Amino acid sequence: MAFLLQLTAFGQVTTNMVHIRGGSYIPLYGRDSSMVEVDDFLMDKLPVTNRQYVDFVKQYPEWQRSKVKGLFADQMYLRNWKNDTLLEDTEHLKSPITYVSWFAASKYCECQGKRLPTVDEWEYVAMADEELADARVKKTYNEKILSWYEAPKTSTYEVGRNPENFWGVKDLHGLVWEWTSDFNSILITGESRKDVDKDSSLFCGSAAVGATDLMNYAAFMRYAFRGSITARYSIKNLGFRCVQDVPVE
Repeated sequence: MAFLLQLTAFGQVTTNMVHIRGGSYIPLYGRDSSMVEVDDFLMDKLPVTNRQYVDFVKQYPEWQRSKVKGLFADQMYLRNWKNDTLLEDTEHLKSPITYVSWFAASKYCECQGKRLPTVDEWEYVAMADEELADARVKKTYNEKILSWYEAPKTSTYEVGRNPENFWGVKDLHGLVWEWTSDFNSILITGESRKDVDKDSSLFCGSAAVGATDLMNYAAFMRYAFRGSITARYSIKNLGFRCVQDVPVE
């Protein structure tokens, strides 16, 4: 189903990547949605961790909390850190990095020769469970994801706690929301663009109007969430992972 690839960054072996075999799928959004083609790509098996991000800001100090430009991150950026290079005592190095903006996440991936996944790449992999590449036909699929979304403080858990899905990827659900490169590409209402920082204001139910399958409420919530944030936002339950194009032989 997948193979693992070890990459090196910051002088250390990073998270394994898995090969995602491309294909077609019908996304949630759009009144006249048609099949979307997804090419082969590599995806990080796990979300980026606090430990990895600490290494990143040490090597690229312009992304440290006291030095990052306001254009690229709001005042919530790395708010759960003690200082520029140390986490608060309550945080864990093996937990997923959160409180990072889209700009910061994009730069992290770029510095490793990677990139953020597109919405379609992320959703294509995320529709798998442990057995099927597309598990959306299962009633239990959405129920399980929604139960994860309702669980408190999942961003404090260590990465790798959930089973591998069909592709060999872990923690796409049940840990943190994740940035995508084109997170704001879906049509939304003007109401959800208000420049506010409270997490409670980031959900706009109308953001996924026109969905092809409104029974897939878990995906509906993701599109609504993406449609209500901006690239500067740094949120307590929003992290990321990287992908990479398959090398041309």
